[in-house]
Amino acid sequence: MEAIDQISRRHFIKSAGTAGIALWLGLSAKGSTRKAVDAVAAQKFTPYILIESNGNITLFNIKPEMGQGTFQSIPALIAEEFEVSLDQVIIKNTGGEKEFGNGQRAGGSTSVRGSYDEMRKVGAAAKAVFITAASTKWQVNEADCYAENGKIIHRPSQKSASYGELLEEASQIELPKNPKLKDPKDFKIIGIQYKRPDVPMKTNGTAIFGIDVQLPEMVYATVERCPVIGGTLKSFDAGEALKMPGVIKVDKVERIVGIYSFMGVAIIANSYWNATQARKKLKIEWDTKGYETYNSTEYDQFLWKHADDEGLIDKNVGAIDTIKTTPDNTVDANYETPVIAHHTLEPMVCVAQVKGDKVEIWSSTQVPNLMTAADGNSIPALTGFKPENVTYHNMFIGGGFGRRLYYDYIVEAVNVARLTDKPVKVLWSREDATKKGPWRMMTFSKMSGTLDKDGKLLAFRHKVIGPNFHQSLFKTFNTNRLDGSMVEGIGSQDYQIPNLKTSYVNTESHIPGAAFRSVVSSTICFPHESFIDEMAHKAKKDPMEFRLSMCAQTSDTWKLLQKLKELSNWNHPLPKRKGRGVAQWKFFGCQLGYVVEVTHDPVTKLIKIDRVTAVIDLGVVVNPDNVKNQIEGAVIMALSAATKPGITFKNGIVEQNNFYDNPVPRISEAPPVEVHILADGGRMKGVGEPGIPPFAPALANAIFAATGTRYRKMPFDLRTV
Repeated sequence: MEAIDQISRRHFIKSAGTAGIALWLGLSAKGSTRKAVDAVAAQKFTPYILIESNGNITLFNIKPEMGQGTFQSIPALIAEEFEVSLDQVIIKNTGGEKEFGNGQRAGGSTSVRGSYDEMRKVGAAAKAVFITAASTKWQVNEADCYAENGKIIHRPSQKSASYGELLEEASQIELPKNPKLKDPKDFKIIGIQYKRPDVPMKTNGTAIFGIDVQLPEMVYATVERCPVIGGTLKSFDAGEALKMPGVIKVDKVERIVGIYSFMGVAIIANSYWNATQARKKLKIEWDTKGYETYNSTEYDQFLWKHADDEGLIDKNVGAIDTIKTTPDNTVDANYETPVIAHHTLEPMVCVAQVKGDKVEIWSSTQVPNLMTAADGNSIPALTGFKPENVTYHNMFIGGGFGRRLYYDYIVEAVNVARLTDKPVKVLWSREDATKKGPWRMMTFSKMSGTLDKDGKLLAFRHKVIGPNFHQSLFKTFNTNRLDGSMVEGIGSQDYQIPNLKTSYVNTESHIPGAAFRSVVSSTICFPHESFIDEMAHKAKKDPMEFRLSMCAQTSDTWKLLQKLKELSNWNHPLPKRKGRGVAQWKFFGCQLGYVVEVTHDPVTKLIKIDRVTAVIDLGVVVNPDNVKNQIEGAVIMALSAATKPGITFKNGIVEQNNFYDNPVPRISEAPPVEVHILADGGRMKGVGEPGIPPFAPALANAIFAATGTRYRKMPFDLRTV
């Protein structure tokens, strides 16, 4: 969320409804120095709290809820300072409304750490207004009044009034610019394991996800898209499809993914079943434009052919190119990670209705701010509607993982909705989601390390080779300039290496790429932390101690590794055929480490994960239970990326279809996970992303410790060790 520097105005409104009167309290964008300030304008009021005279209090959550817990954590920041419990309030998700600004998005583990101060100020300012209102009404000293459980209490007399009863007086008072925030020792919600208000709704079926939306007279649509990625539509014959039961219309529609435009054929029918059956009857001629020759095996070879290119330099510390290397003190290794699908539980889905020059949309996205914004990459820009003519309703999200940062499915649905006067639900099948992307792209890594005479890491090289997913998003992308996301974390670890060189070789691809949970770190931490293990083995040193020896004792990484060492009983010897592996990763405001413990069965050749110990460094924690949930989920997701088949292409077509040939872990494969949170009051760090990157290398390092087998390519199969 963009920082908002001044709390400046209140807005009093009279309502014609049963609530009588209501007071909106929030922040003004006036005075903000950040570049990301929304065009909402300096004098526009941004409401986060709605208080009604009937006693209702509504808190608005501007961060999309996709399972990560923002439906609880963002309102909790307001409620803590406003002195209300979450049981006392109604929580509503925002839907890209202009008044709430450009902070309506979720990604990069920024939701809580980017909102922590601002949302607390919202609550604190509102509380201050009502304390002043009560003291004025009662003609008492303001210092003798305090807030508790949604009301103001006069300490000497114990007289009290609810916020709703003080609305008239509060409406006359200006919000303070610099409200006093609570001392963390007085927190009643922040830092406490608090029940999430969305969980009952999600378990009893009352929560509405994008796929649940039902509207009067709604029809359904599915879209046939070119099987060869990059192909275009030449012609189609809908004759047989139109004869199928319930079919209303068949026509071509455009889908836009970043810089790519794909044309497909939409079938609109009175049920999703009828639409899918008619889809099978379409006769389509595609122009595959030569992309039918694209194969994963050949592209992998193409990547390695560029491994010796100099590339774009990220870090070049010391005199690494002049260091003398010998086979006795040097290790060279190549690592590979695959293309993978996001596999959100809720597939891509959108309901849209076009009425003249206006469109109304119901969907699930991580970027509701771009649904109504006057931005070149927004829904209005991509569909031709004026921002003020777009109404968006953001539903609960059944999994984002970065896939729902992209809204190609919403653009496509709006284009389908132009073909009918009814609201239409455009639903992707699991096969559509698996085969049509966009995907997390592969990255290859060329590694080299050199030890000094004492077995310390003297020099370290990490070259990343692969396509840049940002290049498939922006037409203005500059291939001659280093995109730091492609080497994120490599040069920012706390390891003290005197000679370090990191670089990136960009290899273009026509495959649309997308961010994945933890973005490129999900692919480059594996080679980096696995190779640190290789260097420790070369030096004949313990992998944990090898890492600790490279870190200053004042560093975050040293503290994290020490806690991991303690909690995992690292120094306690394991029986034969058991092994422990360690890995950690520090990147864009996040840091987490794992110790994974495994057992190798010599008869079945199976690797069993016995225990996963996680330590996350947060600085400040809002809800410990949310943190544990996110890390436990990240372990399963990272296990899937590390050990399950990825996405491969043959003759330009994705070979995988559904969970039967592109599986995710089953319940029986889920390992026990112990989570420890470091929250010493320092700088707040993120939670959503860091659970992914270090798991694969920790697992691979544990397998090596148990079996002597070193994995340098994901996925690695736990069944054939």
